[in-house]
Amino acid sequence: MDPILIKHVREPNSFTLDFYVQHEGYDALKKALAHRPDQIIDMVKASGLRGRGGAGFPTGMKWQFVDKKIEPRYLACNADESEPGTFKDHLLMERNPHLLIEGCAIGCYAIGARIAYIYIRGEFLHVQHVL
Repeated sequence: MDPILIKHVREPNSFTLDFYVQHEGYDALKKALAHRPDQIIDMVKASGLRGRGGAGFPTGMKWQFVDKKIEPRYLACNADESEPGTFKDHLLMERNPHLLIEGCAIGCYAIGARIAYIYIRGEFLHVQHVL
């Protein structure tokens, strides 16, 4: 299995925009914008992508449950990292933040949200400067 989320985390400048763009960063967002939001949700469901929390709930199903009649819509990214024994969100935000931002942008497009919030727990506030 090839690592996707942590592919470049050991490289010195992996957190920079230049590095991310040089390594196909934001290409997925460009591809997503070429499809309708409902198609994106179907693709995410078919991919089997799941949340990184303890429940591993299917992301496509979460996005499908969003009521399209209610405005405004928001996307919430929970980077609390409070599950026992985990250290996943911190690493991603610190070393590959643009992957998280790109994922939020795709999620916003898919559910019709104009604003996304990323929740960061108090112990990791230093990553807000990276984001």
